[in-house]
Amino acid sequence: MLPNKPPASNQTQRWTFAQLFGLVKRNPLMISQWVIRWVVVGTAGGLFAALYWNVLEFFTHRLQRFEGFSLLIVMPLSGLLIGLVIHFLGNPGEIAVIVDNIHFRGGRLDVRKNPSMILASLVSISAGGSAGPEAPLVQVTGSFGTWIADRLKLQGEDLRTMSLAAMAAGFTALFGAPLGGAMFALEILHHEHIVEYYEALMPAIVSSCASYLVFATITRLGIAPTWHFPQYHLERIDDFAIAIMFGIIGAVAGWIFMGIFRSCDRAFGQIPGPIYVRTTLAGLGLGTLAVLLPLTRYFGHEELDSVLTANFGAVFLLTLALGKIAAISITVTGGWRGGFIIPLFFTGACIGKAVAILIPGLNPALAMICTMAAVNAAVTRTPISTTLLLSKLTNLSPFTPILFASLIGFFLAPKVPLIASQLKSQRETTDRTIA
Repeated sequence: MLPNKPPASNQTQRWTFAQLFGLVKRNPLMISQWVIRWVVVGTAGGLFAALYWNVLEFFTHRLQRFEGFSLLIVMPLSGLLIGLVIHFLGNPGEIAVIVDNIHFRGGRLDVRKNPSMILASLVSISAGGSAGPEAPLVQVTGSFGTWIADRLKLQGEDLRTMSLAAMAAGFTALFGAPLGGAMFALEILHHEHIVEYYEALMPAIVSSCASYLVFATITRLGIAPTWHFPQYHLERIDDFAIAIMFGIIGAVAGWIFMGIFRSCDRAFGQIPGPIYVRTTLAGLGLGTLAVLLPLTRYFGHEELDSVLTANFGAVFLLTLALGKIAAISITVTGGWRGGFIIPLFFTGACIGKAVAILIPGLNPALAMICTMAAVNAAVTRTPISTTLLLSKLTNLSPFTPILFASLIGFFLAPKVPLIASQLKSQRETTDRTIA
């Protein structure tokens, strides 16, 4: 928990902060040096996120020009480059490593992994891997929070809180939802049905707000909704039953995703040789999928608009969802770097729209958003923040049906989560796997 009064050893440091920001000794307000620290961390996170996003867009616009069979060359070459970066600079890990460090290393995230993560993720995402920038943003900003905590000589929960606040800044910059991003940074760390580290909620929110303002000012993203869904108004109690139905459908999709993901993980784990062999083969697989189903390329931030506006048939949408699941699995297990939250939203949108086509009379916006929520909640175990994020990203104001679908996806998810570190200990992971 945050101390009410810094220890005596921090007296000089405290007055440095007070003088710098014009605080007086007898401050009558709730604002304190802690708030300033959270704002500084969030501001730095927003600046890095904006720089990262601009560089990512620069490379993406150039690699998007390659289409069709040329991808069978471009994607494997990109995979080779990713593998070489990881081989020589070190393995930056994935979101599971971040969760593990928060639980077992006191919240300390290693800043030395950032060069490998930044370079590998930039190539992975800009070349067309089916993974988004949330994982690299969270790792880099979170490690910056650890670095700041070390400079301030913070220990224990204070250090962990600073890392969590910085992680929230990274989440928020991408999603443009300060409250949802702050909750996601905490909720993804939960154990069973418990949201831990609640003492970091206010730091995470303050840092997220600072990050949001900086990122939105520089990039002009996150102010308006990301996706423009058809209008939906909650007027009937039956809509909650529909939300529950799509929650079940999303949970089933989550089971399918985790099954395919683990199968790909086992397959890639049996490939001998250095990591660049695996990443190159993954590039070949992704290139093949992109030739057959072009919308499986990239992480879905822009591709979801095509699903919303185009008149695709139900069979094609279900095929596209299955292809997207395969693309996400190959991307992540094949050694490419990035997160799978937005790709999961894309998958859920395809499934929800397909079902709405097959069952006339259903509201397509409700169907798509509820399925998006349920799939993500089932895989990431984040029903609360998923609801908040989707409400902001889609501008769906009656978010209660989204919450129903998220909770159904969460409670119908497998006992053993995809992110094993969410079980809190390796012993619990083993016990549950045997059960």
